[in-house]
Amino acid sequence: MIKILVSACFLGEKVRYDGKDQSLLNETLLQWQKNKQVVSFGPEVAGGLSVPRQPAEIQPKSQRILTCDGVDVSEQFNKGAQRALVLCQQHNISFALLKESSPSCGSTSIYDGTFTNEKINGEGVTTALLRKNGIRVFSEKSISLLMAEVASFSEKP
Repeated sequence: MIKILVSACFLGEKVRYDGKDQSLLNETLLQWQKNKQVVSFGPEVAGGLSVPRQPAEIQPKSQRILTCDGVDVSEQFNKGAQRALVLCQQHNISFALLKESSPSCGSTSIYDGTFTNEKINGEGVTTALLRKNGIRVFSEKSISLLMAEVASFSEKP
């Protein structure tokens, strides 16, 4: 059975920096949950950050991850990414559904590091590590592509 790593915030877990969730209501995702195909994961919390916490963004020049008040949280973000990879390896996970624009989970865009709500092309640290290790990462914006991939993978003999 195919398993999918899914951002915990999509599943109603209050793990975001602001102490909220980002519930993703999708019939296929609900079916995957019923089928026990979903492995929930929040990389920032797994890396040791608290909820709530100061927002953080990747600084494009240095690739460090700083909070809005200048605290370097790169170590925690990288630790969370490593734990995501280990979890994927343990569960033989080939697909992930992660929150777009997050400094951990962004798959096509991230915030630009200025804390002005501006986005740039890029990927979060967890996404980058998973992709480097052959895991296909999708976001809420590309969930239909993920559904097609999972369906086609499931149909193979």
